[in-house]
Amino acid sequence: MADFKIEKKILSQSCRRIAGVDEAGRGALFGPVVAAAVILPSLWISRPVRGWLRQVDDSKLLPPQRRRVLARSILAEAEAVGVGLATSREVDERNIYWASLEAMKRAVAGLSPGPDFLLVDGFKQREGEFGCPQLGIPGADRKSLTVAAASILAKVVRDEIIGRVECFFTGYCLERNKGYGTKEHYLALREKGPTSLHRLTFNLEGKDGWG
Repeated sequence: MADFKIEKKILSQSCRRIAGVDEAGRGALFGPVVAAAVILPSLWISRPVRGWLRQVDDSKLLPPQRRRVLARSILAEAEAVGVGLATSREVDERNIYWASLEAMKRAVAGLSPGPDFLLVDGFKQREGEFGCPQLGIPGADRKSLTVAAASILAKVVRDEIIGRVECFFTGYCLERNKGYGTKEHYLALREKGPTSLHRLTFNLEGKDGWG
């Protein structure tokens, strides 16, 4: 369960604004990679976790309705929030690693005020990538409440994007698979071919040959 143990150690180093950053959609076949960066009030870190914050966890462990409710609380009460994305075209033109990093950089750049320290879900990036000290933590969305909040927001924003465009790309069951490679999605790709928002550099045939 995510908590503030990591943030407390960093707060003791005189870093007041600690941001967490995470992305959603890295493994999808369709749509953008979306990243969110969140700074929670530093006062919250030094006190017992209470209220809606006790429900915050890795977005993958939460049902959609709870994620949406928590996202509204995060947007209303966080000290700062930033969202960035990289399009499917950018994924194809560069690569998914670059696109994921770029989405996170755009999210962090959207924070106002900016962070003193950054917690990154995954491995630490090169010095200077984000313009502030950072700590990369594999599985940070299950360890840090700040990163978990970012993971929730990134997932909710990406799902909202998919929900808004799925009416233009019928037949791919996007309302259910959110652009990920389910069997029905691969079957639709075999029958209809890829759309302008599919990632053409990904394996759109599927590992089991459904395409």
